[in-house]
Amino acid sequence: MRIGLLSYRSNPHCGGQGVYVRHLSHALCKLGHSVDVISGPPYPILNNGARLHALPSLDLYNPEDLFRTPSVRELSDPINLIEWIGVSTMGFSEPLTFGLRAFRLLKEHNAYDILHDNQCLSYGIWGLSRRMPLVATIHHPITVDRDLAVQAETKLWKKAKHLRWYSFIGMQKRVAPKLKRIITVSACARDDIRREFRIPAERFSVVPNGIDTENFHPLPGVAREPYRLMVTNSSDIALKGLHILLRAVAHLLPTHPNLQLVVVGMPKEKSPIFELIRQLGIGARIHFTGRIPQEEYLYQYARAWVAVVPSLYEGFGLPAGEAMACGVPVISTTGGALPEVVGDAGLLVPPGDHLALAAAIARVCDDPQLAAAMSRIGYERVMTHFTWEAAARQTVAAYIQTIHDYRRF
Repeated sequence: MRIGLLSYRSNPHCGGQGVYVRHLSHALCKLGHSVDVISGPPYPILNNGARLHALPSLDLYNPEDLFRTPSVRELSDPINLIEWIGVSTMGFSEPLTFGLRAFRLLKEHNAYDILHDNQCLSYGIWGLSRRMPLVATIHHPITVDRDLAVQAETKLWKKAKHLRWYSFIGMQKRVAPKLKRIITVSACARDDIRREFRIPAERFSVVPNGIDTENFHPLPGVAREPYRLMVTNSSDIALKGLHILLRAVAHLLPTHPNLQLVVVGMPKEKSPIFELIRQLGIGARIHFTGRIPQEEYLYQYARAWVAVVPSLYEGFGLPAGEAMACGVPVISTTGGALPEVVGDAGLLVPPGDHLALAAAIARVCDDPQLAAAMSRIGYERVMTHFTWEAAARQTVAAYIQTIHDYRRF
């Protein structure tokens, strides 16, 4: 097939969208398909046979020139003007404007057998779906992120700020039900999207993500360090539950004084996470790595005694799968689809319950035999159930169904 994979932003270093685009496009190419990735900035890393078609924007969130003032010439383009006004009024306009640019680029295009939208769900995407076969991936309903972000704030103006930021959800809830087929990554995500977006069940294809087992694998010769916890936290939003894990660590330190937590990532400069660490008095036991290269990431997994996934909700849960691929015992919440990924390979606790999380951490830290068994079972589960080749084959089946439905109607 000739496949056009649309992604409004594809950061290769943080967030799941760039990871999804890179690995899915690679796996589709290995099956013999021709793949163009049409992406807004930041662009994905595609050293895998797929071709990148960069679709420039104003790129106002570029950290090297954050919230720059566009030129008059740039703002003479109506789509650029919409993007600038959206960002200037504290909204997130990239999904809307990327979709409009994609429509402008592809409306007369017949080079693809199928277009695959990666959770943009813009009016422009809807327009393209009326002209050619199009399937969309929705990883999870963004309404969950919005609701948890609003609930976490105590000040009304901050609640209003979050509501404004997530105002693009209204567009997505109008567009998604118009599309013929939706791919999502778990049964839990499917059920939540059905409820939030009011999409009939028969339009869904559940295709679990694969795990990048070439980059995430056990590292021989590196000893695991007792009482060393690890968490991947590319974003310090409430949804990811880092604040819950910090409270669990504080609760355990009187009985487990050697406990230490390595956080792969770095909160924003004024994040409330830093104030919470100060209030709990646990700063000496917490280490933030910031952004690290893949080799160091793998080394951190190899040293960890246990990986913790404290998220309140995950549509899939890549960090859990990546830790299991590295042979690291996993403690996870039951938030969203995490039980579908972890299965019987790890310990599961209710989301938001720091005491239950602390008890699970103590159990694994105090029982080396249990930790070894979890390590083995988790690794075998990933290698059996979560490969990108399997994800690509199931995605192609969804493409075929979408093309059939488009021609029939």
